[in-house]
Amino acid sequence: MRFVSRLVLALCLTLPAGALAQPPQPAPSDVKAPPKDAKKTSSGLAYKVLTPGKGKAHPTATSEVTVHYTGWKTDGTQFDSSVGGQPATFPLNQVIKGWTEGVQLMVEGERARFWIPEELAYRGRREPKGMLVFDIELIKIAK
Repeated sequence: MRFVSRLVLALCLTLPAGALAQPPQPAPSDVKAPPKDAKKTSSGLAYKVLTPGKGKAHPTATSEVTVHYTGWKTDGTQFDSSVGGQPATFPLNQVIKGWTEGVQLMVEGERARFWIPEELAYRGRREPKGMLVFDIELIKIAK
């Protein structure tokens, strides 16, 4: 029994992150393009609040935030997700520009969908290329 426990522990420590993750999240029906009721910022970021939050404070560009998220390409292919695992925590100024801008529009407890143009994502320099779509739940803003 101890051998099996050690084997399971060894596998968990050597598998890549996400290897034991939950099944992919289904792509939203509006993944190809923002719907007419989505708001758009001057930079080209489109967003829609899916679930209103209960907080009043918004993070700043240098705030550390904790989120759950799922990202899709516009063909519906999921390329990343924290859902079903641990939420992600990071400073907002260390992620793609679309996240830095978009998450600042949110309050704690809010869930929103973002359509991030390539210029605010990886600028065609790496995969995934093109417009990216993210569902983001802002769990916490570090104090």
